[in-house]
Amino acid sequence: MNVKELLLRFVPISLQQMDHVSLMDRVDTKFIGPSGLLTEILHQLVEDYKILEIDDCRLFPYKTEYFDTKGFHMYEAHQNGKLNRFKVRKREYLISGQHFLEIKFKNNKGRTIKKRITIDSTMENFNSCEQRFLKDNSPFKGEDLEPKLFNSFNRITLVGESERLTIDHDLSYTNETGMVIEFPEIVIIELKQKKYTLNSVAQKVLKKYKMRPESFSKYCLGAASLNKDIKANRLKQKFNLIKKIKSEIEN
Repeated sequence: MNVKELLLRFVPISLQQMDHVSLMDRVDTKFIGPSGLLTEILHQLVEDYKILEIDDCRLFPYKTEYFDTKGFHMYEAHQNGKLNRFKVRKREYLISGQHFLEIKFKNNKGRTIKKRITIDSTMENFNSCEQRFLKDNSPFKGEDLEPKLFNSFNRITLVGESERLTIDHDLSYTNETGMVIEFPEIVIIELKQKKYTLNSVAQKVLKKYKMRPESFSKYCLGAASLNKDIKANRLKQKFNLIKKIKSEIEN
């Protein structure tokens, strides 16, 4: 049974029905694993989670444009392990055609707070409304920021009683020079909870497959992959893990 066939076994849930787990203020726990385990993991979760469905679709393609300062201030904050750090991106949900400008803030208590506004498109320049949103919710002004990379992936969203699980795969990155980096061999799984707890079916399933929580950022992975001249020592372990997963697939 392939992934799309397996997704049909989940009970569907609409966007409106999952409002109780919107979790714009949450604790995130991330995992990296081989894409070859995806069907096995989904099979273990089908009885305990519902799946987001929009217009009969359960697998959603996303496109994201990440912004940072000229000197990669936000990237460096993550690499240096600083809390109270920000991430700025424009995201397009290809199925619904919606576009958002999003600011993610990781505070010193380890919580992720996300704020966003609907925008007309993911044009690189910030209009006056977007400028105000940035000023009100971050230390950055629109003129401080420039597009650093573009990211695309496919996402599955599973919904439990008090948590959400996003499963991203088929990751691809590109920059304005046209350089492309792809990671088809991995899945990135993110458990979003209002309050961190180990009493989660997803946690137990991922532990079963020896997937441990990782401090991880899709933006940082792409930035370090596309820009060899920026500091990436804290990502060395992640790159080694991805290299190991790729090697195991090839062998």
